[in-house]
Amino acid sequence: MKTERRSAIKKILASTTALVGFGPIAVAKTKKTEEKPIPSRPKVDYFEELGVTRVINAAATMTFLSGSLMMPETMEAINATAHDFADMHELQDKVGAKIAEMLHCEAAMVTSGAACALVLGTAGVITGTDADKRKQLPNLPGPRPEVIMQKSHRYVFDQAITTTGAKIIEVENPKEMEQAINKNTVMALFFNAAVSWYGIEDTIDHEAFVAICKRHNIPSFIDAAADVPPVENLFKYQKMGFDLVTFSGGKMIRGPQSAGLLFGRKDLIEAAKLHCSPHEAPIGRPMKVNKEEMFGMYAALKSYLERDHKKEWQDWLDRADQILSRLKTVPSVMGETNVPKGPANVVPSLHVTWDQKQVKITPKEVYEALKSGTPSIVCSIGQNNGEELLSVGVILLRPEQVTIVADRIKAILQEAV
Repeated sequence: MKTERRSAIKKILASTTALVGFGPIAVAKTKKTEEKPIPSRPKVDYFEELGVTRVINAAATMTFLSGSLMMPETMEAINATAHDFADMHELQDKVGAKIAEMLHCEAAMVTSGAACALVLGTAGVITGTDADKRKQLPNLPGPRPEVIMQKSHRYVFDQAITTTGAKIIEVENPKEMEQAINKNTVMALFFNAAVSWYGIEDTIDHEAFVAICKRHNIPSFIDAAADVPPVENLFKYQKMGFDLVTFSGGKMIRGPQSAGLLFGRKDLIEAAKLHCSPHEAPIGRPMKVNKEEMFGMYAALKSYLERDHKKEWQDWLDRADQILSRLKTVPSVMGETNVPKGPANVVPSLHVTWDQKQVKITPKEVYEALKSGTPSIVCSIGQNNGEELLSVGVILLRPEQVTIVADRIKAILQEAV
């Protein structure tokens, strides 16, 4: 009986192996299935697809020219974090804490550019943590909140202040500033680029401005959007005593163009955060900062602080010398490296002049020829004792573009001889 059962089992196993092709012999003959590589998508040139002109930026970190180019570290942070979700409250808090640590201040946050920081900082000063006031901005009942500014510091971006419902009170000297402070005063704003942009000397300097604010217990806010380099400026203004500071993230820090930094007093930063997305606040909700920009801004700042700034400065000077050495072969062409007085946009550029009797073309005409050419090159028009000159920015050029810019300018000038 046992022998018959064993024989039946062997027949069943043999037939099963034959049906499925499985067993010791079959395994030995089976080859591993080769995986076919997934075909990579062809690289798309979106400039070409949309018909957008590529521009060589031989000017400055101008927003209309898309700011600056992000550092590789910035792009790596953006790409590395784009595939996962995050709690935005936690991310803003933790990125802010790290940035505050790097900048040696109480607190910080990433904003949608420096102009957004002006809105959020002012809104936070006005409302504090009062939820009802946040909902009512910019139409709080009663007298309008007042923000003091020097008359010489009024500029196009101060509309960010009045967006919150605040009213700007102009003053011209320390005495007027003292007299202007009253129960409706919520803040005083210092525009740091007034000298660079308009050539107007401050009627109230930084130290006096901060001292008056502290004496009357009102927050002081400095807009230093374009004030790096030098890197020291990132630490300079909170050391002076300013309660709030903003820098652009998309200029020479080379973070995302649509990002900025707001940092300073912890209570004011925490109040500003309440006006910012993901909070459903009416003032700051449209000024959303995505997670990639927060990670990218953190990585950009970290990279900027670790950079060899002396070497970078020398590289810029070498570029200016390289361009000038080519241009000086054209009759009467001269040039010099120019560094603005500051405090904003303190970077070298090359100022180029020529005798227009020998080289019969104006700086404006050279500018237009460069801009309309291929590739399009955008420089700037400067002034020297009332005379126009061609200003060639070098800080945003990729290494291979230095020769391109020099040769194009030389060709245009040479043709006009």
